[in-house]
Amino acid sequence: MASQLLNGETLTVEDLLAGAERIGQLAEQEAAEAEKNATISQNVVDLMKETQIARMMLPKKYGGPQADLKTFAKVVRKVANYNISAAWLTYLYPLHNMLPAFLPEKGADEVINSGGLIADIFAALGKAERDGDGYRISGKWSFVSGINYSDWVGVGVMIQFPETDKPVYCLPMLKTSEVEIINNWDTFGLRGSGSNQIIADNVYVPMDRILRLDRAEQTRRPPVDEYDTEYPFYHIPFFPSFYIGFGYMALGGAERMLKEFKTLTEKRVRLMDGVRESESPRSQRVLAEMTTDFHVAESLMDKYINLLVNYEKDGCQTPPSEFFAIRTKAIKLCVDIAVRSLLTLGGGALYKGGAMELFLRDIMAVATHKTSLYEDAVAAYGKDLFGFESGVRG
Repeated sequence: MASQLLNGETLTVEDLLAGAERIGQLAEQEAAEAEKNATISQNVVDLMKETQIARMMLPKKYGGPQADLKTFAKVVRKVANYNISAAWLTYLYPLHNMLPAFLPEKGADEVINSGGLIADIFAALGKAERDGDGYRISGKWSFVSGINYSDWVGVGVMIQFPETDKPVYCLPMLKTSEVEIINNWDTFGLRGSGSNQIIADNVYVPMDRILRLDRAEQTRRPPVDEYDTEYPFYHIPFFPSFYIGFGYMALGGAERMLKEFKTLTEKRVRLMDGVRESESPRSQRVLAEMTTDFHVAESLMDKYINLLVNYEKDGCQTPPSEFFAIRTKAIKLCVDIAVRSLLTLGGGALYKGGAMELFLRDIMAVATHKTSLYEDAVAAYGKDLFGFESGVRG
């Protein structure tokens, strides 16, 4: 099959996937160091930039490959085959770097043309005070993934504008040189994501760098009259598309655990009966059930991405709660695969530093993200199915 060019450029889907493989392999080699340092290395970040993966979701007017959602998902899943913490940032950096596509043109040009990486935190915990043509932002936010290597950070704030009846949900874009970074990331899983805390104290942000999340959610369009109608993020629901990577990280990690389980099981002989485990119906059944569960999770994420891509063609009918439920069900299946793999292998899989231990912790950490909580998702989806407002964003 011929290579698929992206946006008429020389960069292809195959190029991006080859870059993802390099990122994943490097991150796996450095996994122990990342665990100790609570962040991936500058080497991995530099490779994200070198391969153009950090810019892959930018609009083509800014010189990026403008990859489609399916290519983006494949890249995230590929890196997750090797290291989920690195996949977390391989997902978030390109995603955050496209946020300026929803800013006024002056702000978008300033942020994108600076060439730096962007972190963000959606939790609306900040405060804003009007100051001339902009606002002064203050607050404290935790779980700011990738902040160590970012030049910009978007922070969640409710802002009362003169023309609005009530405060609206916004994401002002601050320079990281203007905030304090608190290195407090010391967690059970996803240690390499470097999701530290930040503090902003009276930081001035002009209106051109304040992203109106309410408008992005409602219109799916930038606040300009002329825009690239081919840009994929202008035609899909904002929050469900923003959360797509969590499911593909879980898939990539579960895929690796299935591979590890098969390898370790083929070599295993149980002392109690001397049976080679690959020849035993016990492990044959477990591997078959986990593999079919994995196929179900894959199919759910295929459904998810197809609902996104066809959202406007389908009349914008898919509720946010349906996206939420589909995504979290896929993640739950991957968690179940990870846990069952470890429990079936037994005590020999408990030792620290092995792939099974690391991937189990990281998949479970993906599932703890507030947008990955299965119980919340099905409760919301059930409300919508019975005609009640779920109140979720996707």
